[in-house]
Amino acid sequence: MPIRAAFQTDAPSLGRGLAELAEQAAAGTPESCGATATAVLAEEPPGSVDADRTTAATHPDLSALVSVQLRAGEGPILAALDTGRPAGADDLLHDDRWPRYRARALDAGVRSSAALPFACDGLTVAVSVYGLRPGPLRRAAQGATGLLGDLAIESLARDRLYRAALVQVDQLDTALRRRPVVDQACGIVMYVLGCDPDQAFDLLRQLSQRTNRKLAELAETVVRTRGRGLEKNLIEFGRSAAPGPDRPASGPDRDPPG
Repeated sequence: MPIRAAFQTDAPSLGRGLAELAEQAAAGTPESCGATATAVLAEEPPGSVDADRTTAATHPDLSALVSVQLRAGEGPILAALDTGRPAGADDLLHDDRWPRYRARALDAGVRSSAALPFACDGLTVAVSVYGLRPGPLRRAAQGATGLLGDLAIESLARDRLYRAALVQVDQLDTALRRRPVVDQACGIVMYVLGCDPDQAFDLLRQLSQRTNRKLAELAETVVRTRGRGLEKNLIEFGRSAAPGPDRPASGPDRDPPG
């Protein structure tokens, strides 16, 4: 069955990986009518409303079955994520453990379902298969789907860690490129207030927080204007800080360089 629905809350690559996993799980479980793959991305418990999730499904009706479980905090997906073991119902017509999920599933014509959990490097995925007839889907799904899930979770976790590393490298590169501007701004503050480098940086940081501006943007303004227009703020911060024994007294009579 082709992938018809996928809703995502993380990187598109994770959504694509889950969609492929759901499709393969459905194909590997002939007794099923479709499958879903749900990833829990946040550190919160799986049942938490704050947990960030990405889900892919082979049919829109199955997406709705995932949604009702996550909203209600009940169902085989939540049970599998909570226990770390497969969970499911052989016949939802006679299984009343999850009433809200059961009602929605039966309304969609689903009589049986099974969820298998997989975890690797902080990423947890539940693969679920669904049947239109009663039957032990857990046993059928644990074969090919279990193997697929083990391979897929490792690949998805590696990809997520790689992308996180790229973001960190980009942030570090940005910080290194902006460092000279911050250093120049500190030099101007040191001249205006007669303070040392650590005090100058701390004053810029406090001014950044108070004015709700990024430190790098504030530093660029200080350098571009050579501190003009900021003397009052800088001197106010300088006076509010208790002078140390090695710190020269600040005062408004000093002019910015240039």
